[in-house]
Amino acid sequence: MKTNLTQEQSLALTFAKSWNHIEKRLDCSLSAIRGISFAEYRLLRILADLPNSWASRVDLAQAVGLTPSGVTRALRPMEKLGYVTTAKSKRDARLALASLTPHGQELVNDASSVLDDMMKTIVERTRKNPGEVDDMIKWLEDFGP
Repeated sequence: MKTNLTQEQSLALTFAKSWNHIEKRLDCSLSAIRGISFAEYRLLRILADLPNSWASRVDLAQAVGLTPSGVTRALRPMEKLGYVTTAKSKRDARLALASLTPHGQELVNDASSVLDDMMKTIVERTRKNPGEVDDMIKWLEDFGP
């Protein structure tokens, strides 16, 4: 049985399909070149951009759309590799804080170059000029918090 999609349904499904494709390409490139997934890159990028250098796992979870336990599972191997350090909060022993190490900052910088190259390739395939890409970014940011 075939049903007709509304324009809104088609837009939602196209967003999901496109994001899935982009995320897989980013995962493959980042994994092959720097040994991290795009989800791990996002966590590291947030830590790199923090003004106070520390974030709770709850804050990281909210920023990337994971659960706090998902963040814990993602950070554990990165901590073993020396990209991230964690410490208990001095105010609340139940609260674990994460921070990027200098080795982690180097990884973020290298991975950011990989991400730049991949996204330039994707944008070039769409034949969009830089102004149109800026408009797309602003349009998508309107959905965010």
